[in-house]
Amino acid sequence: MKLQSTVCRSSVFLTVVLILFLSTSITQAQSYSNNSTLSESPAASSGVNWLVGGRFGLSIGSGGGGSSAGLQIGPMAEVLFNRNIALGSELNINTQSGTPVEWAVYFKYYFDTQNPSIKLYGDAGMGLWFVTGGPYVGLRFGGGAHFKVANNLYIPADLQLGPVFITGGNVFYIAITTGIRYELP
Repeated sequence: MKLQSTVCRSSVFLTVVLILFLSTSITQAQSYSNNSTLSESPAASSGVNWLVGGRFGLSIGSGGGGSSAGLQIGPMAEVLFNRNIALGSELNINTQSGTPVEWAVYFKYYFDTQNPSIKLYGDAGMGLWFVTGGPYVGLRFGGGAHFKVANNLYIPADLQLGPVFITGGNVFYIAITTGIRYELP
């Protein structure tokens, strides 16, 4: 019981730290965007766009003396603050034993490339995992690419991995997914 209380307190602390970090990054990005385009209208100068879609793929959890693989599916949304910086959230449902559900928030950085039809990115964040035994905190790191297939429509290739801190040990999580992304005009 004491361990679960400690894990809960540390997860709250990590969540607060991540929110403060992301809110500072967002404020700086909006300030930079507003200062660099003063001659545009307020809506155009904010540089904020939305990217919505879903994901589908393979998820693998390993820990506690075993591994298990399953499918992962879920919706996602991102706020693009400029061409390089985004903040996103996902709700991922996995088919392993106990049907783990992850609610993740992340910071994403899109790298500049020579090919405008491919958007490479790296991301990091954290997630709350809802599975038997309580909600657990996980860290996630990854990256991938969005391949443009039509105007504002992308097909991603994505890799996410990281530890999930559970009572009595850790689970290492890997997800290899694809899906669909649409950038709202």
